[in-house]
Amino acid sequence: MDARLANTWRLTLNEKNFIKTALLSEIRIDGRKPFEFRNISINFGREDGSAEVQLGQTRVMGIVTAKFVQPYRDRPNEGTLTIYPEFSPMADPSFEAGRSGESAFELGQIIDRGLRESRAVDTESLCIVAGKLVWAIRIDILILDNGGNLVDAANIAALAALMTFRTPECSLGGEDGQEVIIHPPEMRDPLPLILHHLPIAITFGFFIDENVVVIDPIHNEEAVMAGRMIATVNANGDICAIQKAGEGVSQRVIMQCLQLAITKAADITKQIKAAVEAYNSERALQKIKRETTCVGNSVKGDQNQTLDNKGISELVGKYMERLKLISVESYASKILMLRKSNH
Repeated sequence: MDARLANTWRLTLNEKNFIKTALLSEIRIDGRKPFEFRNISINFGREDGSAEVQLGQTRVMGIVTAKFVQPYRDRPNEGTLTIYPEFSPMADPSFEAGRSGESAFELGQIIDRGLRESRAVDTESLCIVAGKLVWAIRIDILILDNGGNLVDAANIAALAALMTFRTPECSLGGEDGQEVIIHPPEMRDPLPLILHHLPIAITFGFFIDENVVVIDPIHNEEAVMAGRMIATVNANGDICAIQKAGEGVSQRVIMQCLQLAITKAADITKQIKAAVEAYNSERALQKIKRETTCVGNSVKGDQNQTLDNKGISELVGKYMERLKLISVESYASKILMLRKSNH
């Protein structure tokens, strides 16, 4: 069952008319202004590549995993990126368990188009052995609570999970130099994915023949809107993708929405980067604490050493710089190996 259709059935005729009449006066039932986003909260799991996003009453979780696969023949030097949305009846009674409906397919397609066509993820850096072995990145999108505008929340969850995901560092060895060696995280730090930019999905709802436009519609507004447009843009002002459904909209209105989408995307990008930076700092701090604990346990008597807050902060900074350096060096070495293999 389509989620929007289910919301329509839950609303009475009086409720629909009330929402439309209020929108004509630029009043929304949740108290927001027409172009005001709901509060965004981003939390991360204990493992890398897991993020939960709350957009008002909408909650979505993104989980990133990876495995080795053979590359496609037409792209032997590139890894793959796949998105799997999952709609649970716990999030909305209209969702059917174990069955991906039209809404799930559309959500996955919109996020996939924004990431893939804009080449936000550097798929060439996912190559291990050209033509033989690459990383296949999988993004699972879990809908935890449907409060409306699932696309924007799921898109943020996918980006936050991608930014915190790390793959084990790999190298080639063996007698023929083609044996893949996977280094455990205890020996070498895992490498973060390379993202060139963050494509942010911004949803607009149109009401009463495009005379009324709102951003980030809730589920009750989705039930009565006449049309919808999802603009995927980045903070640089690049338009990555556009998805339009429902009644026609004039070019003037579309251009106004795109300008607003670019502004909102810049704000959301800052929020995502700030949340990821806080997560990386906490992750580095926990790693240093574990290492200093191991060192402290190996020292006897008066040789015990402790770190104050300033010392820990300095170590965290050095660790973050080292992680960035390792990532750049590994990427450069992979590109060099790819060029040699092509020749």
